[in-house]
Amino acid sequence: MFAGAVAAAVAAVCWAAATAGATSPHDRFGGATLEQPTAMPDFALRDQNGRTVALSAQRGKLVLLTFLYTHCPDVCPLTAQNLNLAVKALGPDRDRVRVLAVSVDPAGDTPASVRKFVRDHRLSSQFHYLTGTRAQLAPVWRAYQVASVPHAMGDVDHTLYVVLADRSGKGRVIYDSTVHADTVAHDLRLLLR
Repeated sequence: MFAGAVAAAVAAVCWAAATAGATSPHDRFGGATLEQPTAMPDFALRDQNGRTVALSAQRGKLVLLTFLYTHCPDVCPLTAQNLNLAVKALGPDRDRVRVLAVSVDPAGDTPASVRKFVRDHRLSSQFHYLTGTRAQLAPVWRAYQVASVPHAMGDVDHTLYVVLADRSGKGRVIYDSTVHADTVAHDLRLLLR
């Protein structure tokens, strides 16, 4: 069910829904809203510290979920940086948010490369870069309709979007890879009210 909602939102980019019922621009989400908040499929993977992180264990916090790889030359580092800046902009409220970045490159996203990516990009403690084997990651990719196509030179063509889930674990807002930190921070503040 969630995958269908994501596909519809990503394909249509439901900007009209983003403004429905809003009384001012400050009450509107900057990203594309899902027409109905939709439960996100659960999963559990290991983060850069070797800890198992389950999506369902994040209930009570807002979650930004995305799909990246550490050797990406362009958009993945930019997405990580923008999400990190958005979370940091919240000040003390950042502890009420988690960023879960699921690997799309099980061969290249080794524990060492993930720790280096997190360190080099100065990602906050709210940022969890999740990895696993192809067998562990593939069901997550399917559940979220994410394609991952590795190439011989180490590049990976993949689906890249960010979904913002509310504190009950329901997807509310979707962003494309060009989203700016201030837009995400604005939407996080709306859901933290």
